[in-house]
Amino acid sequence: MTKKEKTALLREALDKEYPDVKCSLEFKTPVQMLIATQLSAQCTDARVNIITKDLFKKYPDAQAFADADYDELCEMIKSGGFYRTKAKNIIACCKRLVSEYDGNLPDTMEALLTLPGTGRKTANLVLGDIFGKPAVVVDTHCIRLTNRIGLTKQKEPEKIEAELKKILPPDYQLRFCHQMVYHGRACCTARKPKCGECVIAHLCSSAGKC
Repeated sequence: MTKKEKTALLREALDKEYPDVKCSLEFKTPVQMLIATQLSAQCTDARVNIITKDLFKKYPDAQAFADADYDELCEMIKSGGFYRTKAKNIIACCKRLVSEYDGNLPDTMEALLTLPGTGRKTANLVLGDIFGKPAVVVDTHCIRLTNRIGLTKQKEPEKIEAELKKILPPDYQLRFCHQMVYHGRACCTARKPKCGECVIAHLCSSAGKC
């Protein structure tokens, strides 16, 4: 079975199991999504959603974040970890958004990567969920599951992204990555995967071996 054939079968099974997947971060605007995604580095989405509930009331848009007091911002996001670096990047990022893009998000990978605190994972999430473009979001769940399933042997996110783009149809790329998050949380956990309950175990190279 080729990898493309395997992904077609994975798509069929995962679409039945997780038909309505979406980003689990809570936001109302594209800029808020960008900030929430930056905050999610080394932090759970659940914790980020707690932080942003008050954060987005105080700083509703790029201009507000650009004008934010660094120490005040640090205090508001402290519980998410790495808060000093995140606060510095958020302010710098939003200053660039205001000065270069009138407070809006650019819609290309190249432009998004010029924003402080924005890597390929964040940029792909924005491109996919905000602009509806094909995008492969490689997070820890995606890395773990695609290696276990046998879609890749790579460990570096950028190399995994490149390989997945070759075998995933453009219209399925983002949904597949969201499904990896859902399945990674519900079944294929890092410590003890539930292979006996897994809907894609018959397609997985590591079933019963982890």
